[in-house]
Amino acid sequence: MKNPDQILSIQNRKSLVKTIFLSGAISLISLTACTKDNSIAEKSLDEQKIEFQTRQLEIEKQKLAIEKEKLAYETQKKADSVALVSEKKAKIAAQPKVIRETKTVYVNNTPRNNSNSGSNNGSSEGTSQGTTQKKGMSKAAKGTIIGTVGGAAAGAIISKNNRGLGAVIGGVVGGATGYTIGRAGDRKDGRVIPKN
Repeated sequence: MKNPDQILSIQNRKSLVKTIFLSGAISLISLTACTKDNSIAEKSLDEQKIEFQTRQLEIEKQKLAIEKEKLAYETQKKADSVALVSEKKAKIAAQPKVIRETKTVYVNNTPRNNSNSGSNNGSSEGTSQGTTQKKGMSKAAKGTIIGTVGGAAAGAIISKNNRGLGAVIGGVVGGATGYTIGRAGDRKDGRVIPKN
């Protein structure tokens, strides 16, 4: 028969073997689980990259759509502005041209003859000098109006960053140019007497 120390020693060995076996099995299971977790983490990381790239692609598509809409809006705005200017020009051209009457005033500037009676002050003899006064809007005023409207429209179209400022600058420059051209037309017609 075996002695009790030997029996205890055998049981300790069995228990030690069981413990080692169980520890090994647990380690193996843990290692396998960690490997699976790493592959799952790698897989989810790849999926996250793909999702991120998909989101980025969607954002870029939205940006492109916004740019297309903005371009279409700007094009339509330019076309509307050009159509408005053309319409105003057509209205101005379609207005009937009015020929206004002018009055001629004759003034007697001849020296009076003192030999005649003093009551003959309203003599009809002598040279006459004609002066004319034209009625209606001058060419300078018309040129200023047309130049201001056209310049404002052109300035708004040309200035892409600040349309209001472009319209103001264009209106001022167009108005000044239209006034200068109209004033020259008034001088030709005799409406304005040039300074000597």
